[in-house]
Amino acid sequence: MAPIDKTRDRKLFRETKSLATRREEVMAIREKFPTKIPIIVERYKKERYLPFLDKTKYLVPQEMTMSQFATIIRNRMSVGSSQAVYLTVDKRHMPGMALTMAEIYNDNLDEDGFLYMTYASQEMFG
Repeated sequence: MAPIDKTRDRKLFRETKSLATRREEVMAIREKFPTKIPIIVERYKKERYLPFLDKTKYLVPQEMTMSQFATIIRNRMSVGSSQAVYLTVDKRHMPGMALTMAEIYNDNLDEDGFLYMTYASQEMFG
């Protein structure tokens, strides 16, 4: 598989809006959709093989499992079943696939109220 063009540097979501703006956005989302989880999914900065997603923000049901969410992300990328895709929460750990998004959100939400996830084609640790 040929590396994807790395010249498409994108700013991280946290770099595009102030903390206050992001907090206001989450408050508005949670007020309008109290049973949904606001998630930001971004490509790992050193990723060379997986494409950028067409969108960064996701709003998912609390009862959705990590496995179901990972399937949505894979489908949006249109990657083959043999291509590995790792999702980490805030670049720290890979959550269990059976956990609900509510459980992951409650344990890992950012100070702005979003849940941040990063994807890569290989493990990002070390």
